[in-house]
Amino acid sequence: MAKPPFISFYRGLSRALVPLFHLLFWWRSRAGKEIGQRKGERFGWSQRQRPSGRLVWIHAASVGETMSVLPLIDALSASGNRVLLTTVTVTAADIAASRLPEGSVHQFIPFDSPGPMARFLDHWSPDLAMVVESEVWPCLFDELRSRGIPFVLVNGRLSDKSHRNWSMLPGASGYIFRCLDLVLAQSAADAQRFRRLGCRRVETPGNLKFDASEPLADEGEVSGLQARIGDRPVWLAALTHPGEDEIALDAYGRLRREFPDLLLLLVPRHPVRADDILGLVGQQGLNGVLRSSGRKIEPSTHVYLGDTLGEMGLFYRLAPVTFLGGSFNDAGGHNPLEAALVGSALVTGPRVSNARAIYKEFWNGGAALRVPDPVDLAEHVAGLLRDPRKARDQAAKARAMVEAGRGALEKTLFLLQPYLPRDGAGRTPEALREHGS
Repeated sequence: MAKPPFISFYRGLSRALVPLFHLLFWWRSRAGKEIGQRKGERFGWSQRQRPSGRLVWIHAASVGETMSVLPLIDALSASGNRVLLTTVTVTAADIAASRLPEGSVHQFIPFDSPGPMARFLDHWSPDLAMVVESEVWPCLFDELRSRGIPFVLVNGRLSDKSHRNWSMLPGASGYIFRCLDLVLAQSAADAQRFRRLGCRRVETPGNLKFDASEPLADEGEVSGLQARIGDRPVWLAALTHPGEDEIALDAYGRLRREFPDLLLLLVPRHPVRADDILGLVGQQGLNGVLRSSGRKIEPSTHVYLGDTLGEMGLFYRLAPVTFLGGSFNDAGGHNPLEAALVGSALVTGPRVSNARAIYKEFWNGGAALRVPDPVDLAEHVAGLLRDPRKARDQAAKARAMVEAGRGALEKTLFLLQPYLPRDGAGRTPEALREHGS
């Protein structure tokens, strides 16, 4: 199939923009969103050697995608494959550093430009490539197609908006989505959207996020913090974004009229913002404590700020009620399943396009509360704090829904078998297409 004009234009433009990518990297580094010493990776240069043997490359943009594929990475590694995981965000890289199995490698994904992407693929030469959820990058897809590397979209999702946007470019979308040898969609609705855009083989094993393990927490830390909190009522504002911290603090002010000794645990999505949030806390005349400071929770502490990584399991265990952020802005919501597994009753805003099917099931099944307007957040949290049995029942419904949704990992591994490299070499795309036909 000839390369559509849009794809040629995109490749040319992204090649011309490489000098600006250096400026973008510098700006992101100043904001804590890049690691300066690893700049080369973002331009296709790596200081790591390719491991010998079968190499499966998985690209997961951020924390949510990374957490969802960790069980898959463990299974692939256990069966003798080496795994290369790429991410965009620093927080996902930190999780990879602590959670990847031995023999697996983490790198930052190159900018989507022909030069960086070609250097990356020349160096790593994966036997199978997989992207997670909705990572659709024209240069990446085109480079994989030209090299004949088997290519799978795993745990795939495609929103109505993205489907409409791609449908406006039928030539480009047909070319891009036919680069994929297999799409493993989260839901039947996602599968249908992928088929409409021209994907050759689409299966629906389910959502890998339902197979995630219960988030870990140090038992000593949990009991120590519970002892410091004592009988105080407590709630958690988790994974908040700019603008949502103010919403949580406003709700906290309203809640204190009924619960004067209330403690707010506030965990921003990006810990680098913690000092700014501490400033907001002080502006409201409240006493805030950063977890990273080592200071203890005192009776006078109003807000305990979680600015550490990998401790969401700890905070969910401390709070019987959780407001999950990213749902009052354009972030698209965050994975609610970890909180559900631990037993914290969920309250969310309405903007959850990243996991709408899960949230809709939770809302309709009484497993989470949907708050249309930020002004009403305090009222919904108060209802659960007043009635602990109601909060426990709601959390139990959420956990039951998670347990009922498990099984996607096993089905995904089964569907991947024909595409996995054998004896150090992958199947040819032609053979794979015959298998999928």
